Amino acid sequence: RMAVTFQLLVALSLILRLALIAYGEWQDKYFAVKFTDVDYNVFSDAAKLVAESRSPYLRPTYRYTPILAIALVPNHYLFFAFGKLLFVLGDLTSGWLLYKILSLQQLPEKIKLTGCIAWLLNPLTAVVSSRGNAESLLSTLVLATIYFVMQKRLSVAAMFFGLAVHMKIFPAIYSLSFLLLLDENYSSKRAGSWWKSLFNSERVKFALVSGAVFFAISCFSYILYGYEFVYNAYLYHIIRRDTRHNFSIYFYMLYLIQESWQSSLLGLLAFAPQAMIVLFSSVYLHRDISLCCFVQTFAFVTYNKVCTSQYFLWYLSLLPLVLVRTRMTLWEMCTVAGMWFLGQGLWLAPAYFLEFEGYNTFFLIWFASIIFFCINTYILSRVLYCHLYRPTFVCGQVAKAHVE
Repeated sequence: RMAVTFQLLVALSLILRLALIAYGEWQDKYFAVKFTDVDYNVFSDAAKLVAESRSPYLRPTYRYTPILAIALVPNHYLFFAFGKLLFVLGDLTSGWLLYKILSLQQLPEKIKLTGCIAWLLNPLTAVVSSRGNAESLLSTLVLATIYFVMQKRLSVAAMFFGLAVHMKIFPAIYSLSFLLLLDENYSSKRAGSWWKSLFNSERVKFALVSGAVFFAISCFSYILYGYEFVYNAYLYHIIRRDTRHNFSIYFYMLYLIQESWQSSLLGLLAFAPQAMIVLFSSVYLHRDISLCCFVQTFAFVTYNKVCTSQYFLWYLSLLPLVLVRTRMTLWEMCTVAGMWFLGQGLWLAPAYFLEFEGYNTFFLIWFASIIFFCINTYILSRVLYCHLYRPTFVCGQVAKAHVE
């Protein structure tokens, strides 16, 4: 019997994604409903503008860093699916980083492979990157930050973190957690006074390097494209109020009051529960950095005023780090996963009739969003209750993970 190895797992996941890309080319050619994500066409159009020495922000709805458009310029010089292959590479790199992080915790090989399967052979993650969504690149940067923090290569970790925040501002929610992690348990050095402990060399280095990388790349982008870069890459996402149907519990309320002043107020108030959860989880969970980042990401996406399926990749990339240390039985994990997919199915059915059949199903979509929100809240509570808590660092060393 052939043994399952990490190399075999990567090969299977690559074959799966290449097959999906090939299928997508066929579906795009012969079907009205396209396989390729609409965002991929936006990326590609922006890349074409960059290739013509024009601003990528001339493409309506391009709300991303210009670095992404620059990276996809080969779409127009080599072949159109180049970007999809780049995103698939991000998927595989994330899988490799997950394996390395789990290895640092001295977990058995079987458990490490099980964790990696949850990402590499997950049909949702495979489809999202194969359709041309760039979220896998962000997942790679976040996982690289965790990996190099655990390796105690703080400057490298900070560089990846600065780049991650530049690519999409949301990873900034991890800032406090990483800084709190870098305490005496991390360095194994005792500071002489409280202020030296608070502003130790590790925290100062991480803050300065990550900040320098973020501002350097952002300043370069500003020099190239000016205020339109700042607005589209950052400010838009803060003031954004998406009234199109999405998984957020806020979308229907924002849709109903989109022309009034209450819309802006609700958009700002929506940040309050996110901010509180991020603050409390940073303070109480930062010693277990994998759990902390997962909880923050899961809650941030669940409570966000805009929630689409690609956002799920933000926490699915961290899920394997939590799954390998849980008291949940296999049956309960399957039940929870079934509830999660059922919640999406209940939402997708009325969304299809709205988008493709023209029926007014806004209320049904909103009701399905509330059900999905409740399911996610239950899942998060079960993850926290069943987690085998273990500090990431003890006396300056990566703690060996305890599993049952």
